[in-house]
Amino acid sequence: MRSSPDIISPEVATTLARLLEERVRRSPANIAYRYYNKVTGKWQNLTWKETEQRVSLWRAALSQENLTTGDRIGVMLPNGPDWVCLDFAAQSLGLIIVPLYVNDRPENVAYILEDTGAKVFVLPGKNYWEQLRQTIRKIDCLTRIITSDECRTIEDDSRITCLSDWLPEAPAPDPQLNISPDDIATIVYTSGTTGPPKGVMLSHRNMISNAAAGLQCIDIFPEDLFLSFLPLSHMLERTAGYYLPVMAGATVAFARSIPELAEDLVHIRPTVMVAVPRIFERIHSGLRQKIDKASPFAQKLFAAAVDIGWSHFEYRQKRAPWKIPLILKPLLDKTIAGKVRARLGGRLRIIISGGAPLSPEIARVFIGLGLPIYQGYGLTETSPVVSVNIIENNNPAGVGLPLPGIEVKIGKHDELLVRGSCIMLGYWNRPEATAETIDSDGWLHTGDRATLVDGHIRITGRLKEIIVLSNGEKVSPNDVEQAISMDPLFEQSMVIGEGKPYLVLVAVLARDRWEMLAEELGLSPAPQSLQDQRVQQAILARVEKLMHSMPGYAFIKRAVLTLDPWTVEGGLLTPTMKIRRKNVIDHLKEEIDKLYRD
Repeated sequence: MRSSPDIISPEVATTLARLLEERVRRSPANIAYRYYNKVTGKWQNLTWKETEQRVSLWRAALSQENLTTGDRIGVMLPNGPDWVCLDFAAQSLGLIIVPLYVNDRPENVAYILEDTGAKVFVLPGKNYWEQLRQTIRKIDCLTRIITSDECRTIEDDSRITCLSDWLPEAPAPDPQLNISPDDIATIVYTSGTTGPPKGVMLSHRNMISNAAAGLQCIDIFPEDLFLSFLPLSHMLERTAGYYLPVMAGATVAFARSIPELAEDLVHIRPTVMVAVPRIFERIHSGLRQKIDKASPFAQKLFAAAVDIGWSHFEYRQKRAPWKIPLILKPLLDKTIAGKVRARLGGRLRIIISGGAPLSPEIARVFIGLGLPIYQGYGLTETSPVVSVNIIENNNPAGVGLPLPGIEVKIGKHDELLVRGSCIMLGYWNRPEATAETIDSDGWLHTGDRATLVDGHIRITGRLKEIIVLSNGEKVSPNDVEQAISMDPLFEQSMVIGEGKPYLVLVAVLARDRWEMLAEELGLSPAPQSLQDQRVQQAILARVEKLMHSMPGYAFIKRAVLTLDPWTVEGGLLTPTMKIRRKNVIDHLKEEIDKLYRD
């Protein structure tokens, strides 16, 4: 039996430190966090009271570093209790957290630390230090570097200390500083797909009000169990997967890693999950591979489960009438859909998808299989959630209604404008960029093109990413790339063609699928075969089918193909796995130029 919600209001939790304090007061013995202890090889629990005790140790350690209110702390840790305790300890001292991705490139890490003038930097252990050593040693503003494991062998920088040596035995009480809700709590750097990243300044009020507004849209109970696997340096995870559960008194389990996510889902059996479309694309690709190898009867059964499940969803949403085939749903649910849900733990009642557009086709498959996906929309600059679909009004064609207290409107060139308490304070040391983004009336210009349909927001593309062909026709690359992503042959893809007579597909092929295609064509699976004209013809034929519903001028005439994945380390992806379009074009410039010359 589910208990009543236990929501902490923003009026009570005016700052993040007060949020934890109030949660501990209300639920000291409840489980706050669950994590995997690598030493014991077992999952462990932390109560809210135990979390507070750990926070006090981090606070005592930070208090010894000669820091003053407003100083910046760089944190590059995996999701877990250490990230949480450092964050809450820093917030109670009026310090500013600067989150960094553990998979980010050394030069980006150095840029962010120098740009913010960070004094303390917390990172994992020896392996990370080896990668960062040359860039970090040159940063003079850092006075302390703390490594959380394998650190006793690192002795080449006097600023370095091991976490186990740095944390004291005696805790430090909360100093009860007069921290304002409008003080900067964090500086979060944007992905920087088109240039150097900018530091987004967010206040306590920004994030607390955003989490509170989210809880007015979707009910979360103390019995709920979140599974956290998106990096806490990603604002969607930080607000919706970290602060929001504290506000609601729910438990958060930290996944061990993305490769172990499938096992953790089955073991943890979460009820709530926050994810990005890439996760669903990978699961969908795995499902398609299994279905494609199954018997024709099994394929028809799977298709029927999705179709009837989707019809049932539309009926429940009051967008379609009841149909006779719906009487088959219980049977198909037991034989097909239920087994898919079991692979995700079998208890999920809320799955929030954000950070990038979710393909409507993929959403249809998962919702048809009974997985409750609610797509939302937001930006780092909006703390981050602007809108989300809700249980009684879930339309995957869009990103939902604006959260309570958030205003939206459509501006020039169909740009979505947003206003509300979630809007950032500005960009760190970038007043000109701030003025360009937030106008004199307080409207934040998102850079996203959108329409409003019955109050629902539908994102139609990025203002700066629209491709204008040489004939003047405009193409949204996002629409084309979403269509192409439905074929599991394409691991990663983007389309180009600015100022050109036609589009070119640039794609990374999935190796297993490529090997199957090469065998069908009677070719060697070696990378050299990608240049064969028969491969071009086969690829373009598949793409044409995927783009059948698009305008005739949006056709792809040639393709640049590779088997080498685009990675963060290679500079072709941002830490949030978004494609750095310009970098990819520069990386493959010779092949692209040759195609257009020919």
